[in-house]
Amino acid sequence: MFRRRRLPPDLEPVREAFDAALAEVEPAKAALADCMPTTRMPGRPLPDALAEYEDHLERARASMPSWRHPDLESEWLACDAGLADALALARTLREEAPQLGGFEGLLGTVESLMDPLDPFEAAAERLRALRA
Repeated sequence: MFRRRRLPPDLEPVREAFDAALAEVEPAKAALADCMPTTRMPGRPLPDALAEYEDHLERARASMPSWRHPDLESEWLACDAGLADALALARTLREEAPQLGGFEGLLGTVESLMDPLDPFEAAAERLRALRA
C-alpha cells in the first residue's frame, strides 16, 4: 500500500495559509487573462481586468504574513517581492495608460504583469517537497 506523504504538523497551518494566498493569485491571473480576445469573444476591457487583478493581489498580499516560516523563507521572500512588483506594474499601467499596439502588445503586457507571480509555483513545489 502507498501512503500519502504528509507535511510535518507545524507546516500544516502554513500550507493552509499559502493556499489562501494562492486562492487570490490564481483568480487574479485569470481575471487578467480574460482581457485577451479569442476568435469568438472580444476579451474583457483591460481596465476592468486590471482592477480585479489588483484587488485579488492586494488580498493575497494581506495574507502573506500568515504563511511565513523559516523552512519557506526564500520562497516567501520571492513571492512577497513578486506581489509587490506585480502591483507596481499594474499601478503604472493604470496610471500611464500606454498604447499597447494591438494583440501582440496586449499579450506582452499581460505576460509581463503575470511574470512576477511565478515564485508562487516554486513555493508550491517547495511545500510538496517538505512532505515527509
